[in-house]
Amino acid sequence: MSDKQVYDASHIQVLEGLEAVRKRPSMYIGSTDSRGLHHLVYEVVDNSIDEALAGFCTRVNVTINPDGSVTVLDNGRGIPIDPHPFHKKSALEVVMTVLHAGGKFDKNTYKVSGGLHGVGVSVVNALSEWLEVEVSREGKKYFQRYTRGKPEADVQEIGTSDTTGTKTTFKPDAKIFETLDFDYEVLSNRLRELAFLNRGLTISLQDLRTPEGQAEIFTYEGGIVEFVKYLNNKKQPLHDPIYFERQRDDMVVEIAMQYTSSYTENVYSFANNINTHEGGTHIIGFKTALTRVANDYIKANKLSKEDIKLTGDDVREGLTAIISVKLMEPQFEGQTKTKLGNSDVKGIVDSLVTDGLAEYFEENPKVANVILEKALLAQKAREAAKKARELTRRKNALEVSTLPGKLADCSEKNPAACEIYIVEGNSAGGSAKQGRDRSFQAILPLRGKILNVEKSRLAKILKNEEIISLITAIGTGISEDFSLESARYHKVIIMTDADVDGEHIRTLLLTLFFRYMRPLIDEGYVYIAQPPLYRIKKGKAEYYVHSDRELEIKKKELGEKGLGIQRYKGLGEMNPGQLWETTMDPESRTLLQVTLEDAIRADEIFRVLMGDEVEPRRNFIETHAKEVVNLDI
Repeated sequence: MSDKQVYDASHIQVLEGLEAVRKRPSMYIGSTDSRGLHHLVYEVVDNSIDEALAGFCTRVNVTINPDGSVTVLDNGRGIPIDPHPFHKKSALEVVMTVLHAGGKFDKNTYKVSGGLHGVGVSVVNALSEWLEVEVSREGKKYFQRYTRGKPEADVQEIGTSDTTGTKTTFKPDAKIFETLDFDYEVLSNRLRELAFLNRGLTISLQDLRTPEGQAEIFTYEGGIVEFVKYLNNKKQPLHDPIYFERQRDDMVVEIAMQYTSSYTENVYSFANNINTHEGGTHIIGFKTALTRVANDYIKANKLSKEDIKLTGDDVREGLTAIISVKLMEPQFEGQTKTKLGNSDVKGIVDSLVTDGLAEYFEENPKVANVILEKALLAQKAREAAKKARELTRRKNALEVSTLPGKLADCSEKNPAACEIYIVEGNSAGGSAKQGRDRSFQAILPLRGKILNVEKSRLAKILKNEEIISLITAIGTGISEDFSLESARYHKVIIMTDADVDGEHIRTLLLTLFFRYMRPLIDEGYVYIAQPPLYRIKKGKAEYYVHSDRELEIKKKELGEKGLGIQRYKGLGEMNPGQLWETTMDPESRTLLQVTLEDAIRADEIFRVLMGDEVEPRRNFIETHAKEVVNLDI
């Protein structure tokens, strides 16, 4: 038997213990909210994926159980159960009770590991009310149960087995987590992503909390090519996906890419299956190579009469791409540890992508011409947008104040203490201006609906007066001129009416922020105000409620006799005092912070709701019609 196939207790290396996990859980899983809760599932699944990367696992089943626990079952080799050479107890117990103990720290066990960024299944154990693990290995089945990370007994042999694999079931600890409610969609999106990234691996998800037992099976023989098709299924592709795989030393680079008729770029990068949201050296290498190959091809094939030099933005307009690298020792950086830092990766990816793409362009000149003609049009549009920005700057410089005249600014100058309300219409704007605290709250009323940026190039966007007012007021600039450090407010609050038009304006604004001012969302600067839907009066007492459900509860509590109910359709129906009390007073208001849990899902939803294609939008509405709570007709 080769060394690669030997996987026993001697391969389990221990780095440190578990002492601080329950005391400071956020240090290990990021947070104790919904995001941290779901991270527990990913840590367990990571172990199974590592077995798949090593060539020993073809199936992973994830089940949300009726009691809120989760089971992850794989058909890998099974965690070793023989005594650990250093700890003198079962390797299974070591893996489950010691932080950073596992085969992935031994290069001979796992050449590539997706879990190196994580903290190990031991942290899942420590943060669970209970955890049970079954191992099928070498014809036998073994079992151990833990309570809050501590084994209840030694590993026990409980029977025979004609299969191999590991089955882990855990119940998150209510003493640790703010919520114990697993979101099926969140898990589904991540598991689908993992199936795309690991060609041929089958991953299933089932939710036994529902009577029908909602379930999905993800398996993609086409791997990341199918990933790109999935991302573009509501867009208009210009050609079949381009795919190539190259290897240099111990690193494998996979690229799948396809251009669409859209104006936005969607490039997603992964390192050992980890979604590197913050980018890194692999994405730099890819972008550098793409721009170089495009310019070289234009020059060599005389596609332009002028001496044009395309920028990276020109070449990536309308591009959907997946960059997946697998390497032995990834180094992750950044605030959320999702930025690849290996310095040698940039040059390797650059070289391999240059070879692969240049070869593809030479063999497929028709596709190359379609792609580069789009890039040349993007270059012309970029020049037009540049002139529009310069014109806006010159115009502002000539004015006494560079801020829009309709902005009612605040007196505070520290952006961290300032907030701006983006309000729909002059009526609501008037109430907000009178009701606000002028020291730190600014008001910007918008006239009507802003331009739908999903269907427009930047040059057209920069001709829209309402958008220009908004950009100027916030102070950051837009697109390639964007600077978060120049933000004049660290709270940008969308405050629209609770009707269909208000919802539409909110979606238009969120589309603008997501497509062209994304760091505002990434840094948590964008909020949505929650004005009340009803005012209830009984005698001299007044109450405000935000939904029909709250209204029903309050009516039962107060009794319906002598009850006066007013439904607010617009913010302008409130007097300044009411608007301050219900929606703007930091002591009593409710704000929803806009966060980006899943950029891929967000891109899809914005494309469906705001794009050119009618059919996907109709399907979305029909699918989600039953979920509507408040319908304004």
